[in-house]
Amino acid sequence: MKIGVLGPKGSYSEKAAKQWITEQKSKDQVSLEYYNDIPDTISAIIDRTVDIGIVPIENSIEGSIGITLDMLLENDLNIIGEIVVPIEHCLLSKGKLSGIRVILSHPQALAQCRQFIKSHFENAEIRTTGSTSHAAKLANEFDEMAAIASRESAEMYGLDILIPNIQDRKENHTRFIAIEAHDGVSLKTERLSSSGDNFKTSIIIYLKKDRPGALYGLIGEFAKRDINLTRIESRPSKRELGDYIFYIDFEGHIGDAIIKDALNNITSNAGMLKMLGSYPICNSNTSKQ
Repeated sequence: MKIGVLGPKGSYSEKAAKQWITEQKSKDQVSLEYYNDIPDTISAIIDRTVDIGIVPIENSIEGSIGITLDMLLENDLNIIGEIVVPIEHCLLSKGKLSGIRVILSHPQALAQCRQFIKSHFENAEIRTTGSTSHAAKLANEFDEMAAIASRESAEMYGLDILIPNIQDRKENHTRFIAIEAHDGVSLKTERLSSSGDNFKTSIIIYLKKDRPGALYGLIGEFAKRDINLTRIESRPSKRELGDYIFYIDFEGHIGDAIIKDALNNITSNAGMLKMLGSYPICNSNTSKQ
């Protein structure tokens, strides 16, 4: 089995993939394939270069990853799992703290450390990279460059940890999803596990425009059945200003009768409903949902 992740080695995506592989307890031989960014990783899934991809979808500080959400909408993909990874950003460099002139990292990591950068490196040049580990690899080339990346990246690329734990909030977690290409067949409606796993289902819905109370009615279908929504977020439809698509996660499996009933009622009033899949809730995240 080939699994695509953001590269190079040492990325948080790699960490998420290794965690997911361990949890699967599969006897299949697994290899990791590294890609420059999220679009490249998802493209590798779509063209079947890899079997599964692990990509970030949301962060507890900065919220959702827009490109991941957009590509889930635009392509035939199934979510088959989730992984929640604690994030500890460190300032890494081969040079001295006083000599840092350039700071490199992924846009999400830079945003998660916004206050730190403003307080300590207001005049530094900020450059974005495809991943935090890519930033660490580049920072190895010049003493005046520093990367915001993980402890693993420091060891991987021979950098010193100048300052640890620099994100703006101590509690920092990123949720990753494991996705595969849709095989052209309807999503499986039977539970894949009989071990009592708790499941989550993800959908994308576009409400019929200019219909008063449409969102209220949508949420009501879940509320009256005591289905817990764990996430609801709007994204621009990219058709016109003020037109939105909703991404919704909720507890339950598409094979459950109560979920089927709710979705049947929602479908009749929606302009579009796309199923992204049902999958076990990450154990480390269960208590927070």
